[in-house]
Order: sequence, then structure tokens, then C-alpha cells
Amino acid sequence: MPLDSSSTMSVVIPVHNESAYVAGAIEELFDEISDLPTPITVLLVENGSTDGTADAVRDLLPRFPRLSLLELPTPDYGAAMRAGFLATDGAWVVNFDIDYFSADFLRSVVDVAPNADIVLASKRAEGSDDRRSPMRRFATFSFNQILRFVLASGVSDTHGMKAIRRAVVDDIAAAVISTQDLFDTELVVRAERAGYRIVEVPTLVEEKREARTSLVRRVPRTLSGVWRIRRSLDS
Repeated sequence: MPLDSSSTMSVVIPVHNESAYVAGAIEELFDEISDLPTPITVLLVENGSTDGTADAVRDLLPRFPRLSLLELPTPDYGAAMRAGFLATDGAWVVNFDIDYFSADFLRSVVDVAPNADIVLASKRAEGSDDRRSPMRRFATFSFNQILRFVLASGVSDTHGMKAIRRAVVDDIAAAVISTQDLFDTELVVRAERAGYRIVEVPTLVEEKREARTSLVRRVPRTLSGVWRIRRSLDS
């Protein structure tokens, strides 16, 4: 079922040092979403790139009227996501990565929208097909257990594609203290505690390229970040 005619989706994609990758990815994304009935815009939030990513995106703008660019001076994935969420005006705000997006997920959002305030593409939901390496699947499981025990979260996966109602962004985003890897996780947990309706849908996870950041290097930052969230929620 389509969303009503006044509903739109704003897709936010943080990008950092993606000059060689962004053109092909955007072409693929717009090709995937071309037959969706819902009005969709795409905002690329370039943050602190040193390889000409912003110029590469500007070259794409004339070809894709629904594409726009926001530039930030500092490399920070979470800060870029927050800035993008707040800069868009869609009734739903969708978070994709430049190498992880899905028109099928957007179709799922359309289907469950009447009964949801947040829609999560959960790699651990029944029916999901997670084709990543065993190590990365274990990392997702471990992170979820940390959220379950430290933050009392009941969702199965906060990292990945998600769609959030504009009203939730307006209500929750200003209170989020996390940037880097945990902005979206904290936003979801705060929304969960506030009683917003969260629906998890199955997804296909197939990496298009090797991960750009080391899991081992992210662990200390993630653990300290989760603890900061806990202190903030309890204060």
C-alpha cells in the first residue's frame, strides 16, 4: 500500500573519501528506486573528505534532480547523519550507506508505515539473509547483546538501514549526545524508551566491498560510547 500523497522519503547518506565510488553507487541507487510510487529525495552529506568527493557529487547533481549535497568540514559519520536528518523535510527520514541500500527496504517501509514510527532493517530478524563473514555476523550479535544488557534495548539490530518518522527526529534528535558510530543507535534507543513504535523487517545483507574500518579498532570506541549513552539516559 502506498503512503498518502503528502508523505515523502528523504534518504540521507553520509560520504567520506568516496570520489571513486560515489558515481556508480548513485546511479545504481536511482535505478533501484525509479519505480517506487513514493516521492524520494537523496541527500549526500560529505564530511571532511580530502579526495574531491564533494566535487564528484556536484558533477552528479545535474543528472539527478532529486539529489542534493550538504558539506561538513569534519569527518564524523554520526554528526553527518544528524546534520542530514535535520536538513531534510521528508515525512520519513531514511538512513542508507553509500555501499548498502535497498529499494526493497523502502517498499517494506511503505507496507508497515501505518503501524510504525521507526522501521529497522534487521540483519538478525527472522527471514533475513546475512551473507557477511562469520566474524562480522558475530560482531553484530555481540553489539546487540551489549545494547540488551547495558541499555535494556529490545531491538535486534540498530546498525544498518532504517527509516524514522519526521516527528520522531524532531522529538529525539536534539537529545542525542553520540556521534561517530552510535548516533543512530542512541536515537533508536531513546525512541524505544519514549514508547515509539519500532518495527523490524528482514533484509538481505551482502557486502559490495571490504569494510573500510577495522572491527578491532572500533571496539574500544563503541564500548565507551555505549557507556556514555547509559550515563546520559540515566541522568
